[in-house]
Amino acid sequence: MKDHARHIRAHIRDLGSRAYWEQFENSPEFVVLFLPGESYFSAALEVEPGLIDEGVQNKVILATPTTLIALLKVVAYGWRQENLAQQSREISKLGKEIYERVSDVATNWTAVGKGLRNAVESYNKAINNMESRVLVSARKLRDLPIELSKKEIAAAPVVEVTPRPLNAPELE
Repeated sequence: MKDHARHIRAHIRDLGSRAYWEQFENSPEFVVLFLPGESYFSAALEVEPGLIDEGVQNKVILATPTTLIALLKVVAYGWRQENLAQQSREISKLGKEIYERVSDVATNWTAVGKGLRNAVESYNKAINNMESRVLVSARKLRDLPIELSKKEIAAAPVVEVTPRPLNAPELE
């Protein structure tokens, strides 16, 4: 039994010195020393009760079939949680990016709306100026006994359409 416990202790030290976890990016920082039966584990612990502590110090977990299954389930659960956390971080990053882009588009649409409103107002002012200033003089020319073009001056309609106002609070 002492030889059995000594071999387990030596194997713990050997496994711990290899530091397998350093070879992989997302890996638990321990290795598992599998003992194929509960009786092998309990026999070694009777002779060397400090084997569990030594294993922990060397980042080696002693496992029997029962504890190995539980340990594997816990590790799988941890990896799933880490995967979900990574996906959540990616979703958060994309959400922030989309929100910023929507904000930029909203700013641009606001500028387009203002530009349209200004263009319509400028058009209507030009039409008003044409009717009240230019056409008045042109009519006076027409009334004089001189030869003018036979063309009639076409009426320019006033644009009454205005851009739809932005109603969403985020776009105001």
